[in-house]
Amino acid sequence: MNDDARPTGPSPDLAAVLARIERTNELLTRVLAEVATTPSTHAAFVDAGYVYAAAGRLVAGTEDRRAFELDAEGLIEAFIDKARTIFPDSRLLRVYWYDGARRRIHTMEQQRVAELPDVKVRLGNLNANNQQKGVDSLIRSDLESLARHRAISDAVLIGGDEDLVSAVEAAQGYGARVHLWGIEAVGGRNQAEPLLWEVDSQRTFDLEFCKPYVTRRAVVPPDHGDAAADGTGNGGTAPTRDEVRFVGARVAARWLGERGVPWVTELLPGHPYLPGAVDQELLTAAEALLHHSLRGHADLRRVLRDGFWEHVQAQC
Repeated sequence: MNDDARPTGPSPDLAAVLARIERTNELLTRVLAEVATTPSTHAAFVDAGYVYAAAGRLVAGTEDRRAFELDAEGLIEAFIDKARTIFPDSRLLRVYWYDGARRRIHTMEQQRVAELPDVKVRLGNLNANNQQKGVDSLIRSDLESLARHRAISDAVLIGGDEDLVSAVEAAQGYGARVHLWGIEAVGGRNQAEPLLWEVDSQRTFDLEFCKPYVTRRAVVPPDHGDAAADGTGNGGTAPTRDEVRFVGARVAARWLGERGVPWVTELLPGHPYLPGAVDQELLTAAEALLHHSLRGHADLRRVLRDGFWEHVQAQC
């Protein structure tokens, strides 16, 4: 056969294979570029039953919810703030708050939590002994689903039940990292060892962290019901939204004068959130000026922060 008659390029079949390989490489390059520019995302999964029991035992010496008040809004803000420092390059998807309720009907307290921004309340049942049922399965379902769909890269799990091990394993199987947070136990542990063994990291919050968010309830005799008509132990009428907003601005003005503009402007990157300790300080200062408790009033707490931020942004 004449050499000049031989084909000089790749055969049609080989050319098609090379074209497909080149196309695949282009797609991989595009995917890798997209992954490199996609921010990490984290979510928090909070077993409220665990939080109430552990924080109540640590601070108030009891797990009976009727004996103390938990500032759930403040504690959630503190968890969000802590996650922001641990995952500085990650954005928050949301906080999932799992609790029990009879017939899965929200209590007033659970309704207030559900109204918080970036918070999703998920309810299991309460049995006749006030024990949660179905909460662990809800956590597993949400955690596994979000990990499977690559909606989160990191999961903060706040709980202690051994039944959560399967949720951790499921999420890790899809590539998510699971970080277990807990509350310091008084004499022993309040988180199952198999759960501690499975997670990617652990963190425990001590008495100093939890104390601002737990308040013992005073025992109010039935004939003193008017003094606790709003459910917080306050007498009289709650302050108006305008009054609370004004007080928020007033506290901001005082802090600007006392602590200086640089200290306050350091808070701006966290807007609309405040660090947990600062948020509690704002709440305490506002209550002193209003002569009225804002605990349990999620709407007024938000108005208080709005007033604070409006003044800070106007001055800075």
